[in-house]
Amino acid sequence: MLKYEVVVIGGGPAGLAAAIEAKKNGVQSILVIDRDRELGGILQQCIHNGFGLHVFKQELTGPEYAERFINELKEMDIAYKLDTMVLDISEDRVLSAINTKDGFMKIKAKAVILAMGCRERTRGAIAIPGTRPAGIFTAGTAQRYINMEGYMVGRRVVILGSGDIGLIMARRLTLEGAKVLAVAELMPFSSGLTRNIVQCLDDYNIPLLLNHTVIQIKGKNRVEAVVIAQVDNDKKPIPGTEKEFDCDTLLLSVGLIPENELSKSANVKLSHITGGPIVNESMETTVKGIFACGNVLHVHDLVDWVTKESQKAGKSAARFIKNQLKDSKDIVKTFAGDGVSYIVPHMIRTHNIEDTLDLLMRVKEVYKNSKLIVKADGKIIKEIYKKHMAPGEMERISIPSSILKEQRIREISVAIGKEGE
Repeated sequence: MLKYEVVVIGGGPAGLAAAIEAKKNGVQSILVIDRDRELGGILQQCIHNGFGLHVFKQELTGPEYAERFINELKEMDIAYKLDTMVLDISEDRVLSAINTKDGFMKIKAKAVILAMGCRERTRGAIAIPGTRPAGIFTAGTAQRYINMEGYMVGRRVVILGSGDIGLIMARRLTLEGAKVLAVAELMPFSSGLTRNIVQCLDDYNIPLLLNHTVIQIKGKNRVEAVVIAQVDNDKKPIPGTEKEFDCDTLLLSVGLIPENELSKSANVKLSHITGGPIVNESMETTVKGIFACGNVLHVHDLVDWVTKESQKAGKSAARFIKNQLKDSKDIVKTFAGDGVSYIVPHMIRTHNIEDTLDLLMRVKEVYKNSKLIVKADGKIIKEIYKKHMAPGEMERISIPSSILKEQRIREISVAIGKEGE
């Protein structure tokens, strides 16, 4: 059986940052496992810029951002295995893995960091009726075909869903000579970043149809047209609002699902809201010594936040190995109040917070001139005024550890309030 102090599953931005931070904090024996043929994860197909503004104060492409961490990983002599599939994890942190070079492996780790990322929802997940012709892709698959494999997926395109990948692909396809006819969004607001709506749709005169969905796909061998209709408050199509678009391609950008099959095999408890593990202040899951970070934990808007969160997971794994993380029966739970969908982390052991407690969350709707109100056991401890908040953009709140350690708190809540209240 192979033995390592820390095993990181996933060689994308989360796994790379976590492994490097664990090494910086004194862990000598680290193994990164990835099922793909190269490190870097989804960043390798994201050739647009906009990465690294917070971490490096520079605007980088996805491959450029990944390269910095890959180079650092190699300079630190951190071991990694590519084209390797992890099959199973036990609660006592024994992994089963396989590849064509080493065959079947059993790997024992003192700590495991889950960084498997997420996958796209497909047509089957949203049950679009109609025939099953060629020309229907998830946005990420189309992105890989165009940016890495060199294939053009279509010439006249309709996009369903306004997630960031779909918005970015609207621009990418336009630059490659395709005509993007429309982006339809079921919700009354986009689930993507505002900057992507402006830079990828508005700048190219691509219409965004809010409160719309695809109700029919036409074509036998290849997509020939899609029918879009407006929806009511119950998200049901409104008769008489149908519009038919003559097209050969439909891209789906209808949500991301954290990849947690391995987490389930280790009996890690998952949040029914985020789909990711329930974690504490140290990014440790409900199974001792197993940590989680990045999009496997909750879907992020910016890779910079993935990096910062994963650095915390890597440092925490190092502290766990050194027995520096303190167990406590005094658990502070976080609670998403009015207007907030969820908060990560879900529970807090105040003794393990070093400087600040960072809360990450998403709001449920678009809010203007509002504020985030943080309460400890019902008492306001912080208010942050916001001109604009939207579900597509994550919110972050930092709370000094001194506030939490000075008193015995049972619950921290965050809710939306109007300015002036």
